[in-house]
Amino acid sequence: MPVKKYKPVTPGTRGMTGYTFEEITKTKPERSLLVALRKSGGRNAQGRITVRHRGGGNRRFIRIVDFKRDKHNIPAKVAAIEYDPNRTARLALLHYADGEKRYIIAPLDVKVGDTVMSGKEAEIRPGNALPLANIPVGTMIHNIEIKEGRGGQMVRSAGGSAQLLAKEGDFAQIRMPSGEVRLIRQTCYATIGQIGNLDHGNVKLGKAGRKRHLGIRPTVRGSAMTPRDHPHGGGEGRQPVGLPGPKSPWGKPTLGYKTRRNKKTDQYIVRRRSKKSR
Repeated sequence: MPVKKYKPVTPGTRGMTGYTFEEITKTKPERSLLVALRKSGGRNAQGRITVRHRGGGNRRFIRIVDFKRDKHNIPAKVAAIEYDPNRTARLALLHYADGEKRYIIAPLDVKVGDTVMSGKEAEIRPGNALPLANIPVGTMIHNIEIKEGRGGQMVRSAGGSAQLLAKEGDFAQIRMPSGEVRLIRQTCYATIGQIGNLDHGNVKLGKAGRKRHLGIRPTVRGSAMTPRDHPHGGGEGRQPVGLPGPKSPWGKPTLGYKTRRNKKTDQYIVRRRSKKSR
């Protein structure tokens, strides 16, 4: 999908790029698969901001996406490719042979009229979902389950793909987009192919307003705050951090400080994305 450039008639459109939406075949979503999105503005049940820089944005509806792909051995026809405001990838609307409709993440090269299916007997082609045990080594995959039956939780954003490297015993080795090699049980399902909308990373917002439309509020540098508000704050004029290392607003070390606490899953990581085996 090519990227659209804007004529610089205003300072905001200078350098701005956007989508051409050439692959979109249907503008209105399937109403039976919509749920209203209730925004919290980053606040918890007590009204305190627990996630900063969130608020506002355009009104959205949640599309119910089938990440489990648990409708096995029933062919489905791709009826439309649609836009989803809640994710970077596009959605494919499937019409199953028994009349049911579902959304899935649209893989690359899957077009309207194609037939997809999930199950152990499905063919090895983009859009089909199979257990890792039935997928040949070297295949590019996405929407990968971590636990059997829970649904795909990994590799779901635009242009993403992982590679099945090897199979040994009950586990398969998967190379993630980050470069990390991870063990996943061969009974877990994954979808064949790479996710579409490859040019998402080339889009430049161009102005602050487009960031606000996404529901993202401004981010203020810690060095521009007061000492009361941030460990980096204070001083006359521009000052360095004045600490051995940078910190978060709550005094926790950042930029390189390891925060991984779930040691139980270390046994499933064969190779870190930092290329250091542990």
